[in-house]
Amino acid sequence: MLHVPTWPVISARIDADGSGVLTMNGTEHPIDTTSAENARREVVRFCADTAQKLQRPVRVTVEEPDSTWPLIVHPDGKVDAVDETDDADFPDDDTNEATPVIEAVPGMTAPADDAEPAGPRRTSHVPVVADDASAEAPAATPEDIEPIRTPAADPAPEPAAAPTPMPMPLPTQTPPVAMPAARQISPQSRRSFIAPERLEEPATRGFRGALSRMGGKVSPGAAERAEREDQAAVSQHFPGPRTIAVVNGKGGANKTPTTILTSAVFARYGGAGVLAWDNNQTRGTLGWRTEQGPHDATLHDLLPETERLLSTNAQSSELARYVHHQTRDKYDVLRSQPMVLASQQRVSSDDVDRIHAVAAKYYRIIVMDSGNDESDPMWLRMIDHTDQLVVATSSRAEHAEAGALLLEALAERDERSAALASNAVTVVSQSDEKATAAEIRRIEDGYRDLVREVVRIPYDPAMGAAQLHYRALRPETQRAWLAATAAIARGLAK
Repeated sequence: MLHVPTWPVISARIDADGSGVLTMNGTEHPIDTTSAENARREVVRFCADTAQKLQRPVRVTVEEPDSTWPLIVHPDGKVDAVDETDDADFPDDDTNEATPVIEAVPGMTAPADDAEPAGPRRTSHVPVVADDASAEAPAATPEDIEPIRTPAADPAPEPAAAPTPMPMPLPTQTPPVAMPAARQISPQSRRSFIAPERLEEPATRGFRGALSRMGGKVSPGAAERAEREDQAAVSQHFPGPRTIAVVNGKGGANKTPTTILTSAVFARYGGAGVLAWDNNQTRGTLGWRTEQGPHDATLHDLLPETERLLSTNAQSSELARYVHHQTRDKYDVLRSQPMVLASQQRVSSDDVDRIHAVAAKYYRIIVMDSGNDESDPMWLRMIDHTDQLVVATSSRAEHAEAGALLLEALAERDERSAALASNAVTVVSQSDEKATAAEIRRIEDGYRDLVREVVRIPYDPAMGAAQLHYRALRPETQRAWLAATAAIARGLAK
């Protein structure tokens, strides 16, 4: 890891309007630009010039209104973000102690300082003389000399006896060598050589994103990582169709906007195969707040064709006669007929079964808008087909109370309905600009004990438009709807 000294001490403060001040070793240099992005570039340019003069990278700490960034700027202008642990392995000063490349080898004795260098070892042909061999040995006396004796003639040798034959050893039986038992190989017990690799893309938002665009190796922050996780959640395709029911027993509680924008998020990030269905016995407004196709068909036109559409010869493109495709947000809408009295267009529970069978054949996500009558067979049959329940409520107390009462009623209906209620997601939309944070927090806290997740949608004037489109919303509102849809998707994956 590259050790970058802490001298010179450089820091910078950048304001949202592009102004600020850069300080190096106590000397301040004002920053006067037109935007925070330009101010960041000015800081990097100043630090790169300093790094070129020192011929090494320099450190700088940049403070912005929302965060502080410790950075390293190289002479070529490259910028690296500094982790909190980067300085733990380095001393504060610039001294670097020499580190031996090879440590002492265990079991070897170090040679003495005056030892001769070791060389190849061999056997010498010259006899080794002791240290005291230089002293002359005393001369030998006659008594010390042994006389030389002449050997007598050897007697004639006797004939050698015949050698006694050695007995031959009997062959012995070598015991067989026991082979080790074969090792069982199982794919489940072996670790794959192909390790899963998940590459993280560099940051694209905020100051980290600006550094990435300038060539720095900067990972995304916590907020951007959370957004990417939500995008991945709503992009998943599940094994089999999934049905979402948006409910509240009170009119005007934002059921239809929740149906529209949830469908839009699923379709925008996950692709085609999303249907928004106005499962409303009375005057449903889903068709009024979405685009109309080149026809005025409703679910009543679809009902007589369900048997044909369920046949093996039917094609998905035939549904275009009955649903209205949303060209901007990429999902389809199955409308009710709000222009006719409910008594003239009753939909039975069997009708719901037939329409749902067609929808489940051609769509992967079905988002059902609902009416206000929880005792209607059409409403109850919707609950029977539901995989994920969504309670939509505004910031008004009566809407929040109606949603809570509905959850309590479902908890007493049967075991499956009780499970849907406890696993529900509540979407609290601030429809009133004057609603206080305390009022909204009170509704959120009240629902946390009833459901799995609660998501708040901030006030946005675009939510009151005649037709709702996801991209027409403010960025913070789009992010909130992404979070709400991701919470719903997490329930569908189970």
